Parts: sequence; structure tokens; C-alpha cells
Amino acid sequence: MHKRLFTPGPTQVRPEILKELATPQIHHRAPEFSELYADIQPKLQQVLSTNHPVLLFTSSSTGAMESAVTNLVSKRCLNLVNGAFSKRWHQITSGNGVPCDAFEQPWNVAIKPDMVDEQLSSGKYDAVTLVYNETSTGLMNPLQAIAEVVARYPDVFLLVDAVSGMAGAPIETDAWGIDFVLAGVQKAFALPAGLAVAAVSERAFERSKTVPPRSYYFNLPLMLKSHLKNQTPSTPAIPHLYALNAQLNDMLAEGMERRFARHAAMAAAVQAWAKKYFDIYPEEGYWSQTLTTLVNTREIDVPALIQTLADEYNLRISNGYGDIKNKTFRIAHMGDTQPDEIYGLLTAIESVLGL
Repeated sequence: MHKRLFTPGPTQVRPEILKELATPQIHHRAPEFSELYADIQPKLQQVLSTNHPVLLFTSSSTGAMESAVTNLVSKRCLNLVNGAFSKRWHQITSGNGVPCDAFEQPWNVAIKPDMVDEQLSSGKYDAVTLVYNETSTGLMNPLQAIAEVVARYPDVFLLVDAVSGMAGAPIETDAWGIDFVLAGVQKAFALPAGLAVAAVSERAFERSKTVPPRSYYFNLPLMLKSHLKNQTPSTPAIPHLYALNAQLNDMLAEGMERRFARHAAMAAAVQAWAKKYFDIYPEEGYWSQTLTTLVNTREIDVPALIQTLADEYNLRISNGYGDIKNKTFRIAHMGDTQPDEIYGLLTAIESVLGL
């Protein structure tokens, strides 16, 4: 039997969206595909508050992260690290032979604007990577304030992993001066895994033309060339695009402000419950709007809780990630999840644990 997902990706997908995946196949060079691509584009731009192109990647978010650093670093990249996925971005950068340095903080500590300012003042960097919302920790870094700092350094490009934040928390791409912001659709977009999106600034495309190619599949100039024709360089995940288009229609019908407010309300409910019965992993003031990482202060058997919820209630939450596995556990409140579903989950956890 299907387990209702409260995991921080993949998230629950509504049946009507899953049906879109069964749309009869079309050829990706046919006019019908270009029409689908063109229909999707302005909706993604509205979600991301941008007039820039929003590229479609048939890959996980990791592919878009790789595209950012292989195309947009000509001198040296500063990787801001305070969680598993910001650490991965540093590994992606160094693994592709891109000159880089990691600036590391403990996983429960936010990256602060003054930290970024101090690092960039060295003049060594022309790009900086930041994870907006760390899926591993439930910590939301202060993106807008950091973007204001980066803007003081005109030659430094801001590259943002918004994987578990996009479509669940506001991202003002153009107003904040973000050069590359990416996400996979299996989190707050509430779509099946296998597709990533990224808004890319005009100056980023210009720089990508001057950086020696480090990648073919994730090459931004090639992607832009196809994008301008409402195409992709290689065969895309066409069924996913039908699902994306339908979901974007529903998201915009809900209204992005209302969608963000719903996420904020669910976050407040989970976090109040977490403080009552456990604790919250990140430092206060930087708690995520889309998932909460709870500290296992009661020293419960986390795998047993997860299994019991799955077996007896058909509900699934997530263990902690990496070094904080079993020491923490995670509850997602993102996508198309509704507040009443969150209250039902919390009641089930109380029942299992005898709270």
C-alpha cells in the first residue's frame, strides 16, 4: 500500500498530476513540443519572479549544480558550506577541476552576510555558491541579505541551490540579483523526480560564453541556443513536462503568496510541536519554511518510529541525514500538503510514542 510521504523529497504527488505522465508521447522536435515548452516558460518565470530564461534539465538537481559551477566560474569559486548538500556542491566544484575554496560552518549554524562579506573582500572569487534551504538540516540561510552583500562585488556571481525551498518560500530572482537559481521538482513543486529547473541571468549567459567548456550535457550556451527556439539540446523528459505544466497551472491558481503562506503556517505548526516534545536542530531564526529537523532529545529509536508510522499508518517521515542520522529526524511540510494532513501526522507520532 502507498505510504503518504512527509519526506523532504520526493514528496507526495497528487493523482491528477500523475495522470499527466500518461499523456501520449510526442516527438521532441515536433511543433507540439515547442508549444509545450513555450507554455511552461512564463509560468516558471512567474514562480521565480524573473524575466530571465528558466532552463529545463532532464537530471536531478545535482546536474544543475554542476552546470552552474562548470559554466560560470572563470577565476575561483567560494563554496559556502553548512550542511550535506552545500558540502556536495563543493565536491562537485572541485571534482570538475574548477578552482574553489570551502568556507565551512557547523551544520546547525546559518551562513551570515558578514561572513560572506569577509570572504569576498579577499578579491579571490568571481562566484559564490549558497544553499538557500538545507534539506539535510532544515536550516534556511538568509538568501536576500547574502544577495545584498554579493551585489557589492559586481564581478562575483551568486549561484543558489534552492532545491527544497523553491515553490515553498519566496525567491525574488531578479530583485535580489541572483545569477543562477536551481531546484529539482520533486520537493516543493510536488512532482515526480527526474527534472530540474534553473533561472539564469543574462550576464551569466555572457560569462558562460567565455569560460572554456567543461561539460557538454550541461553546457549553458548550448542550452540557451535551444531555449531560444523553445527546444532542448537533447531529448528531454517529455512526460515530466506535461506534469510540470499542469502543476504550474494549479500553483498559480492557488496564488504564490497563498502558497507561501500555507507553507509558513504548516512550518509554524510543526515547529511549535517540535519545541514542545523535542527540539529543533538549526539555530533559532533560521528554521526552514518547508521542512523541520528535530533533535532526538528523547533518545527514541528513530528507525523504529519511521517503520511503525509506515506499517500502521501508511505515513513516511525521514531519518536525519549523514552525520546526524538517528540524532535527528525530519518532517517535510511542503508541496501540496495541507495543514490538516500535518496535524494528522503529528497526532500519529504522538500515538506511536505515547506522548
